[in-house]
Amino acid sequence: MKKRTAGRRRTGGEIVVDALRIHGIETVFSVPGESFLGVLDALYGRNDIRVITCRHEGGAVHMASAYARVTGKPGVIFVSRGPGACHATIGLHNAQEDSTPLVLLVGQVPRYQEYRDPIQEMDYRKFLAPLCKWVVQVERPNRIPELMKQAFQRACAGRAGPVAVALPEDMQTERTDVADTGPYVAVEPGAEPRALREMQALLSRAKRPFVIAGGGGWTPEACADLEKFAAANRLPVGAGFRCQDRIDNASDCYIGPIAGSGPKETNDLLKTADLVLAIGTRLDDDTTDQYALLEVPVPKQKLIQVFPDPDEIGRAIHPTLPICAGVGNFLRAATALKPVDSARWAAWTKRLRQVYVSRLQPTKGMVGRRLDMTAVMKHLGEVLPPEAIITTDAGTFSGWVQRFHRFRRFPTHLGPTSGSMGYAVPAAVGASLAHPDRPVIGFCGDGGALMTGQEIATAVQYGVKPIIIVVNNNMYGSIRVHQERDYPRRVVGTDLVNPDFAAWAKSFGAHGETVRTTKEFAPAFARARKSGRPAVLELRVEPELITTDRTIAQLRGIHRNR
Repeated sequence: MKKRTAGRRRTGGEIVVDALRIHGIETVFSVPGESFLGVLDALYGRNDIRVITCRHEGGAVHMASAYARVTGKPGVIFVSRGPGACHATIGLHNAQEDSTPLVLLVGQVPRYQEYRDPIQEMDYRKFLAPLCKWVVQVERPNRIPELMKQAFQRACAGRAGPVAVALPEDMQTERTDVADTGPYVAVEPGAEPRALREMQALLSRAKRPFVIAGGGGWTPEACADLEKFAAANRLPVGAGFRCQDRIDNASDCYIGPIAGSGPKETNDLLKTADLVLAIGTRLDDDTTDQYALLEVPVPKQKLIQVFPDPDEIGRAIHPTLPICAGVGNFLRAATALKPVDSARWAAWTKRLRQVYVSRLQPTKGMVGRRLDMTAVMKHLGEVLPPEAIITTDAGTFSGWVQRFHRFRRFPTHLGPTSGSMGYAVPAAVGASLAHPDRPVIGFCGDGGALMTGQEIATAVQYGVKPIIIVVNNNMYGSIRVHQERDYPRRVVGTDLVNPDFAAWAKSFGAHGETVRTTKEFAPAFARARKSGRPAVLELRVEPELITTDRTIAQLRGIHRNR
């Protein structure tokens, strides 16, 4: 877009909206509030920015986060002061953990009321600082172009993340003739040639190396380079927590999810590795199986950590070779290197791959039930195209997706690495808004479904049609797993009483069905796809089948055998 020049007096709200278009924003998510009426009025009649009105700020931020992850553009959210900003924090936390670029625009009290404790006044620079890369309050409209550019620049540079901009109510209606800036440019560090040579030297001496791929900053091009680099060097690639779409799961190099999402056999093998190449991941507790795969602070294995933020490298686990680089720049350089002699670990890679392939077969005793989740996942794998997007909530039900679904390309797996419940439904809506022609399937439990499930109304309003699969076992399943393992039969606080989710969906104008048996699922799913509307399929599963490989009775047995 051509920059505006000084000479035309605009309101602060108009300058904000013009800045959004300059920075390439075509869709914004919002729960309206009186504290940013000046911006809303500036959006009136604009056909170049789509405003998605959501039902809750938490849902709006998750929606924007998913939109950002599948488009590669920063997500933008407008919320009102006080309660609106508070509700948004869960999504900010998740975006921070996922390294997702977001710009949160918060209405603020008029400037003349500051420090008088008016209704809903908050100091956002203090309140949101722990959850954001940067927080700023714009006090004068002639600073808007500069500070908006800085907000987008910071959100997208290095390790991406959320940024918050507070907009005082009266500043939005004040006029000025300030000139605009140009668009932001995402900055990503590149790998130094010296570091690449040291990596090659470490690889050439390894016998049992493996790669962890995870975190943010990935693009389809970076994923293609990862697959090329891994194949050329026959390196086994394990997926970080909820990052299974970083490499085609059909690749001979892919060894499946690791750590808490992976099988014990894989994790036991990985503990014997002598070199770990961690690309894009912070190496947090979920990725390292509570630091069992890589010990704190100095692991037994040689460790190469590739990450775009130098402050994060070695935060808990000290690498042998730190490489401060974005995943795209690093992998582009790595694919240009001469492959090392991988004959020493060819059998190692093959064995790890075989463990993953064997895990695609269901655990004995977990099939043939009234409603077989393994059969559900098998059917989805057969009918969904490679470009289908899967969103998952937090919960034990997500284990069926992580274990049995085979992701073929990026970006098709959206899950909250923060463990946030209530993510899947708004994420599915956000992904559908970004790619209305692609199938989008959102998996959630009965607990998470009622946290942000009202965003189905948003899907109906804007004509997108994600299919939400509610796996209903009438409990907070993840917590029940811990209870039964650590305090067997002492169940408290985890049982749930639920609505009829099919009727609930229909009340929004969506398609809704209840699935009670395995044979009912395939035709119900086909009807949901053909309905042309958002859909909810409630799968009523046996509470006893709480994970992909253990029943509640077996969990109680673990406690007895300790």
